[in-house]
Amino acid sequence: MLRKEQNDLLTQTGPDTPMGRMFRAYWIPALLASELPENECPPVRVKLLSERLLAFRDTQGRYGLIDEFCAHRGVSLWFGRNEENGLRCPYHGWKYDVTGQCIEVPSEPEESGYCNKIKLTGYPLVKLGDILWAYMGPPDQRPALPEWEFATVAPEQTFSSKRIQESNWLQAMEGGIDSSHVSFLHSGNLNSDPLFKGSRGNQYNLGDSKPVFEVVEQPGGLYIGARRNAENGNYYWRITPWVMPSFTMIGPRADHPVHGHFWIPIDDENCWAWSFDYHPVRALSAKELQAMKDGHGVHNKYVPGTFRPLANKDNDYLIDRAAQKRGETYSGVEGIAMQDASLQESMGPIVDRTKENLVSTDNGIIMARHRLMRACKAYVEQGITPPGVDPAHHRIRSAAIILAPDQSYKDAAKEALTARPGKAQATV
Repeated sequence: MLRKEQNDLLTQTGPDTPMGRMFRAYWIPALLASELPENECPPVRVKLLSERLLAFRDTQGRYGLIDEFCAHRGVSLWFGRNEENGLRCPYHGWKYDVTGQCIEVPSEPEESGYCNKIKLTGYPLVKLGDILWAYMGPPDQRPALPEWEFATVAPEQTFSSKRIQESNWLQAMEGGIDSSHVSFLHSGNLNSDPLFKGSRGNQYNLGDSKPVFEVVEQPGGLYIGARRNAENGNYYWRITPWVMPSFTMIGPRADHPVHGHFWIPIDDENCWAWSFDYHPVRALSAKELQAMKDGHGVHNKYVPGTFRPLANKDNDYLIDRAAQKRGETYSGVEGIAMQDASLQESMGPIVDRTKENLVSTDNGIIMARHRLMRACKAYVEQGITPPGVDPAHHRIRSAAIILAPDQSYKDAAKEALTARPGKAQATV
């Protein structure tokens, strides 16, 4: 369990909080590139780390992420006109470029230079893969662009989605590094979900519900290895990399695409759950892409016109008690993503970790919390760059492998846990 002040430190990410400052040291996913599909398209509201922002794409295709509200009298610029390399407030015509700099105040003489004194908060916004990435930290500490493999393979090899999750980012992320629940919560879907079925690893997940965890530190965060029994006295290992602060990547299954998540705070009680699938050596098939769009695997269906899941707390996640009783789904909730989200949201917006009773399968979660707290303290008090900022920490993979009992996964899977362009994933 954690003390209250530790829980507060980890879960609060506003601009003036220690964890909020550390999150701002990273490039974080902000929007799908498809949300700003063309030059001068309508702007999009974005809330990240408790800041209300607005994203837009100007006449020349440059991306901007700026304060949502006009500096004049606080009108939301979401109503603005995107025209001639700027966003113009419809109230009195004040106009801003993609950096947040005011470039026109129609009521004031141009020679007065008044508009030069007005600048909204603005953050760099860059397209990499099918995602627009934001950097919200000090300009003089802006790191190199991310090098996650899913965002750097050819476009036909990758697919990303996002959804709103109505819980704090930390309990969502902790679910992403918890391999033990797969044998229970997702057991009904392993052999039926089109993006999971057919993997030999499924039988090990279903056949051994008491995994042994071995967690080791790596430069960007942790490797969380879950060991289950396989044939002939060997072990099946699923190895989940966690890269600070909130990247998780799940052990692959058969030749299915590899998948993982980012958990990005919207505010302290809500987060963006980003999900990606990619294949290192081939294009995604039409059938795989359709399954992702239909909400299979780690993706989900939406309330039309939103990023809110169709199954949500207002409709009890469309729980089917009869399907639960028949064993078709362990919790009665359909879909891998919503099985996770329903239980994580059920904890409340911010879970009270002072009441926990943790066990050995929680070692990955325990170590991740302590690594976050140590890194946050070092960054805020000493200015030490936290793990996961360096793009070298992004060149990483999850792995699923069979090893003999005398083999250490840290050593035996070292190559498999490294992103190697043109080399297939290690999978079972």
